Amino acid sequence: MEVTSQLQWNPVLADPTGVREAKPRTLGKTMVMDKGLGLLAFQDLLHTSGEHIDMIKLGFGTSPLYPLAVLKSKINLAKEHGICIYPGGTFLEVAVQQDAVDSYFDTIMALGFNGVEVSDGTIQMERRLRNELIGKGIAEGLTVVTEYGKKGWGSTIELNELIETVLIDRELGASLVTIEAREAGRGVGIFDEDGNCKDEELQQVLSAISNRILLWEAPMKSQQVHLISMLGPGIHLGNIAPEEVIALEALRRGLRSDTLALGARKE
Repeated sequence: MEVTSQLQWNPVLADPTGVREAKPRTLGKTMVMDKGLGLLAFQDLLHTSGEHIDMIKLGFGTSPLYPLAVLKSKINLAKEHGICIYPGGTFLEVAVQQDAVDSYFDTIMALGFNGVEVSDGTIQMERRLRNELIGKGIAEGLTVVTEYGKKGWGSTIELNELIETVLIDRELGASLVTIEAREAGRGVGIFDEDGNCKDEELQQVLSAISNRILLWEAPMKSQQVHLISMLGPGIHLGNIAPEEVIALEALRRGLRSDTLALGARKE
């Protein structure tokens, strides 16, 4: 049988949940962490998984380590696929520490990045400066994603501080606020030293803040399953490994045994 461009999967097979939004979506965004993919691997990722990726973060301070031609090609490819691409927030923290913020913004604009992450996961940053960085990103026409939480082992969520951070960041124009979990997903934020979700803390956060404006870093499959099962396919998830994008999309749609119940037919 010849496969034609008109051939499509039955919608109840492609998405048993029946709720997955197409891009540009407002719910269920997926942020991929790129820690050094080569250009061919990056092209392959977007060719295979581009429809399931909303944001790509070039992890930590990796952005200046690429040949400029490769970096610009990756940025352009991401934008062609409707993806927000930005350097990791740690790189902006380096710029703050080195008193090179203006140079940082000049360069990311010249390169064509369409997003920026504002964080203070490693350094101490006054609220005034955080406000200025968010405002600078907005003024440049960038999508601003902020991050709450410290990267140190054992760091936790301070609820009142989180609420204040989210409310101010959003008022200033941040599109999403990321909840820190690092690339390992252990011993930080809502995850314990084994990577298990601290549900009581999670519920405390959600009792005060809408889940629609939070991006949860969840690099481990067990974390993704847990959060999707608790909060549904529309949860925003980040720090997803490039090779796990389609596997995560299958979880969101109830196409894996772990979340099959999400797509169960209602009688």
